[in-house]
Amino acid sequence: MRKVPLNCEKCGARNYTVPKKDTDNRLELKKFCKTCNTHTLHKESI
Repeated sequence: MRKVPLNCEKCGARNYTVPKKDTDNRLELKKFCKTCNTHTLHKESI
């Protein structure tokens, strides 16, 4: 397992780091963004 950062889709802020198993799929989670002050889709950054 490795830690990957998640970026907000709206503002691009890196808000979270989560553990991920080694797979080819990019992780997408709906999380709360402090900058946007709403729940938005967060995608794994490279």
